[in-house]
Amino acid sequence: IERQRFREVMGTFPSGVVVLTAFGDDGRPRGLTVSAFCAVSLEPPLALVCIDKTSNTLPAVQHTGGFTANILATGREDLARRLATKLSDKFDGLAWQRPESKVGGPILEEDAAAYAVCALRDTIEAGDHWVLIGLVTEGAHKEGVAPMVFARRAYS
Repeated sequence: IERQRFREVMGTFPSGVVVLTAFGDDGRPRGLTVSAFCAVSLEPPLALVCIDKTSNTLPAVQHTGGFTANILATGREDLARRLATKLSDKFDGLAWQRPESKVGGPILEEDAAAYAVCALRDTIEAGDHWVLIGLVTEGAHKEGVAPMVFARRAYS
């Protein structure tokens, strides 16, 4: 299948919008927007996320030994677009807090419908991406806050 056709086909499938975060070796927050995030197992509680091999956040995930998956709330399109860039100051002016464990990244409580802090368990090479499997160690959701959905290159 041609690259563009594959993108069109896969883009039709709606997904949630997740900002994956971790802390770099300098202690500063790193993050990116992803749409490939899902539960893997209930026992033990595992989740996976797919990130591009060229991601600037990958070294932070490796340094931290985990990540936080912030499931964005509806109406946070500007934040999703901002974190999808390669800017170095993505977190300037953003409210966030540290998770209880040292393996996660910043929790975007004001912008997330839910979050899951994950200890990195497996890394699997898959084409031009890495599949990261994490053991969920903490998390929460906001009652009544709807998650944002992405399909056909648009947020809703």
